[in-house]
Amino acid sequence: MTEESHVLVIFPHPDDESFSSAGTLARYIDNGIPVTYACLTLGQMGRNLGNPPFATRESLPHIREKELENAMAAIGITDLRKMGLRDKTVEFEPHDEMDTMVKSLIDELQPSVIISFYPKFAVHPDHEATAEAVVRTVGRMAKEDRPRLQLVAFSNDAKEKLGEPDILNEISDYKEVKLRAFEAHASQTGPFLEQLATPDVSGQVKSFLEVEPYWTYNFES
Repeated sequence: MTEESHVLVIFPHPDDESFSSAGTLARYIDNGIPVTYACLTLGQMGRNLGNPPFATRESLPHIREKELENAMAAIGITDLRKMGLRDKTVEFEPHDEMDTMVKSLIDELQPSVIISFYPKFAVHPDHEATAEAVVRTVGRMAKEDRPRLQLVAFSNDAKEKLGEPDILNEISDYKEVKLRAFEAHASQTGPFLEQLATPDVSGQVKSFLEVEPYWTYNFES
């Protein structure tokens, strides 16, 4: 794992960080590297209400906010920024406002790396809008000032079009951390936790708990 000075994580929803990066972030923290998580929304429109249901549409925002805080405690992140956007509307935010938000975080924190989604390979409209804002903003910076982009791509055609991941972070030592972060997001992760408890014929679940893949982003200039 590359030595970093500060890691800035930008995702739109509570649980994006746990699915993609919980082990990686916990290792950075254990190595003394500051990590800031800018979570754009509170996942107010999340599809799931618990399994069995324990939330309502009215209570879900409050529940997901608390789940996010509990997941941060599990991972070890102490600098959580709740950016106040509304779930499922990130794609409609004006580009200049999104870019200003990203740039203000960069200017304040001076990260050496940003972890976010990879444009066109992140499936959900909020994911894509977040990815595009990060890439647009960093792309406008002088080449020598840009933080490195370490991006998550999980559409089915990601490997076909992007090639194999540039980074494979081995996180076996942080498997329990990742599980605790998942468990913290109980309103959304119940079905997946059930999968984790069943025999893993394909090996996909085992791999998910042992390796976190990323692609770097190369600007043309």
